[in-house]
Amino acid sequence: MADIVKEKPKKINFASDQDVRWCPGCGDYSILAQIKKVLPDLGIDREKIVFVSGIGCASRFPYYLNTYGLHTIHGRAPSVATGVKVANPDLTVFIITGDGDSLSIGGNHLMHICRRNVNVNIILFNNQIYGLTKGQYSPTSPEGKVTNTTPYGSIDTPFNPLAVVLGAGASFVARTIDRDPKHMADIFRKAAAHKGTSFVEVYQNCNIFNDGAYRNLTDPKTKKDFLVYLEDEKPLIYGNEENQGVYLDGLKLSSAELSVRPENSPHVHTVQSGSDIYPYMLARMAEDATLPTPVGVFHQEERPIYEDQLHQQMDEVSKKKGKGNLKELFISGNTWTVD
Repeated sequence: MADIVKEKPKKINFASDQDVRWCPGCGDYSILAQIKKVLPDLGIDREKIVFVSGIGCASRFPYYLNTYGLHTIHGRAPSVATGVKVANPDLTVFIITGDGDSLSIGGNHLMHICRRNVNVNIILFNNQIYGLTKGQYSPTSPEGKVTNTTPYGSIDTPFNPLAVVLGAGASFVARTIDRDPKHMADIFRKAAAHKGTSFVEVYQNCNIFNDGAYRNLTDPKTKKDFLVYLEDEKPLIYGNEENQGVYLDGLKLSSAELSVRPENSPHVHTVQSGSDIYPYMLARMAEDATLPTPVGVFHQEERPIYEDQLHQQMDEVSKKKGKGNLKELFISGNTWTVD
């Protein structure tokens, strides 16, 4: 009997029958399109993929994909996703979240899934605003941002998502932009291939409540002067004429024209730098008006995966103590009788 050749799934196989209900022109459409494009390339059956979301515009994602999905509660997607991976480590799990969902009420949950290094893929849509609830300021809104809840301008110092997850121990950290679909698809593939917690921040435009937040980075006339692409083992060169470089001066990054510093070469980026400081400096570049904003893979390292360690520990204890008995567990230890 001839072997049955399994046909590779196509993009259309991952599209659900649900109407996509985002505002026309929203950056979420672009992200969804690239996820649908990347999923067939992973070579994983739809039945082995789970999308977990919290609350927000981005959190409608599970409805729009023909995979398993869980639309959970505000900020708790990392906790639910951790449970999914512990219960069935063979599943490929994506967490879809926004800057409000993950960095406000969900900040604590995001921190712990990163430090545990659970083998999941986190995609954070950062539009610097609360879109679903109609335009309140979010943890990533810039200082001075005027919104419904900050009518005189925000006085909060915004969170830097990449700095937060780097500090929490995420083993893969990257950034991309909704209006650069080719780059976005490449980053999603790299994140999915990583073993451990991968975190991808997507600069995403909310054309209703925060239109143009990343205009300098997406306008064809300006983006080359404001963006630097991080490519492994390649120098940090940018500019419309590729005449600008980013230099590492001790513990500080600086920018200069290549002709101004002919005796020095721009810094060569490495995703596995072995340094805690270097990727953190990259994450902070977007806050410095004298430096370009980096996109690409900031940091990658290999370290033990949480669910692997947990199941190994369970196996070792079971071999030592034998199979557990739930009834005996309930009546063991300190017990008392209430008359």
